[in-house]
Amino acid sequence: MQAIILAAGMGRRLGAYTKNNTKCMVPVNGVRLIDRVLTQLSALDLKRVIIVVGYKGKELIEYIGNRYDDKLKIEYIDNPIYDKTNNIYSLALTKEKMAEDDTLLLESDLIFEDRMLSLLLNHPDPNLALVAKYETWMDGTMVRIDADRNIVNFVPKKAFRYEDVPLYYKTCNIYKFSREFLRDEYIPFLEAYSRTMGNNEYYEQVLRVLLSLDRADLKALPITNEKWYEIDDVQDLDIAEALFASDEERLHKYSKRYGGYWRFPKLLDYCYLVNPFFPNERMKNELRANFDVLLTQYPSGMQVNALLGAKYFDISPQYTIVGNGAAELIKSLMEGFEGKVGVVYPTFEEYPHRLKKEQVVGFFPSGADLAYTADDLMHFYGENPVEALLLINPDNPTGNFIPRSDVLRLAEWCKEKGMLLIVDESFVDFSEDFEHNSLFADDILETYPDLVVMKSISKSYGVPGLRLGIMASGNVDRIARMKKDVSIWNINSFAEFYMQIVGKYRNAYTEACHKFIEERCRFRALLEEIPFLRVLPSQANYFCCEVTAKYTSAELTLRLLRDYDIFIKDCDNKTGLAGKNYIRLSVRDQHDNDCLIKALKEL
Repeated sequence: MQAIILAAGMGRRLGAYTKNNTKCMVPVNGVRLIDRVLTQLSALDLKRVIIVVGYKGKELIEYIGNRYDDKLKIEYIDNPIYDKTNNIYSLALTKEKMAEDDTLLLESDLIFEDRMLSLLLNHPDPNLALVAKYETWMDGTMVRIDADRNIVNFVPKKAFRYEDVPLYYKTCNIYKFSREFLRDEYIPFLEAYSRTMGNNEYYEQVLRVLLSLDRADLKALPITNEKWYEIDDVQDLDIAEALFASDEERLHKYSKRYGGYWRFPKLLDYCYLVNPFFPNERMKNELRANFDVLLTQYPSGMQVNALLGAKYFDISPQYTIVGNGAAELIKSLMEGFEGKVGVVYPTFEEYPHRLKKEQVVGFFPSGADLAYTADDLMHFYGENPVEALLLINPDNPTGNFIPRSDVLRLAEWCKEKGMLLIVDESFVDFSEDFEHNSLFADDILETYPDLVVMKSISKSYGVPGLRLGIMASGNVDRIARMKKDVSIWNINSFAEFYMQIVGKYRNAYTEACHKFIEERCRFRALLEEIPFLRVLPSQANYFCCEVTAKYTSAELTLRLLRDYDIFIKDCDNKTGLAGKNYIRLSVRDQHDNDCLIKALKEL
């Protein structure tokens, strides 16, 4: 067995990373791609490794030097016209050597787990391609396979059809070929194809021709949970560095992304908080049906979007402002406030982060469940006066909930004290009797003009990608000031259209929230069976849990990510919870929740 590595390309899309180096010299977490793959090949019993060089080939050869001489016999073939050819020409340069031995064929811009080579070499099929089920990040050649793992077609970019995505597999660009197949089938067709079509093609095209003529006994081996990535540009590099980082560094890299986890399809996200049961399929179909016009048209300005938001929540437009997520509104509201603000800790820290430290007056519940009431807040802030009081209800991360009647008592108290009351009810639709718990009502806003009500539509309505939030206040001057503060086109056309149609799905949303409450109840019962967790009561779409034994919160977070690709929130960085071993687990659908429970029971 020998290995061939194609490393002649220029890697233009990597910009500065390949200005003075070929792609395989790019480091991932401090280790160059070429060193990683040569180390992996060193563990195999190979006759030789052939590297086809081109762009910056001399520098690559000098870099490798003699460092692998005790493990590998490395030979080089130069592609002098690397800038005018594609990989079919690089591979054709190795045809004499290909005919001499069974061959592993790899491209140099790959990073992959060691066991992927073992899968390939230990499999009895002589001609085998590693493939992965299509995911959104994948580009390049796709294949379709039958029930017996036969590759029935190679699908080039120009033949790619998004409606066929469920049938596609992506080639991992790691192949095993027998000497007989290469000598008798592939090389003759490679020569003929190159003569006919030229050298600016891809070697998979030859495989496609062989398959069409029924001349290739080529099987696919779908990988399962093995990690790999193809690095073509700087974003690929960023994702690869997260995938292949050490456990602690991987957790850090995921955490600082603040989302975008669809780029890691195998990751089960129990950190970020959305409704798993809404929107329904019909609503998503309506959004899809209007995709073209929404993509190519400007959204409306603030006046129209305030009207849409007010219409859905049955409040007056002059009391309403719509934001690019609640985060935009939080920034505008808090950065414009000069006085002291009462904050219950632990909390969603986007609010206090927008204030100066000396502005924050913290209240820390003393009970075992981190619970508190409206009376607790009135007592504490009666003795520690502030100009504004923040109430997240249900609270994040604890899930503590104060009933609507008590929140109105608190609003009356704040009114008497001349105090601004900010109520964030982003999670209120997950509470029991949620239909009667919101403060979005004109009579309430007019009675308490120094009441501000905030809501993240992303969370309860399950559309975080649209970035929608809404704020209401009976103080029209405050609303007018904030409307001037944010951009006139602060939300996009998809978000606007969502607000336009969401009213038609009120019943579906109500059903989804009731379904969620049932699943939360079931999930809590299962969590309470885990002997090292103490589950706090919650009226939100998450549970705050104390890790009482066996692990610290950090250790449990790392184990779940490392062993199960499950990403949870370690609350150790939350003010008031440092060193207390609390985690936060979102509530997802039954299938996902059962996956988490299974992992926790195994741990």
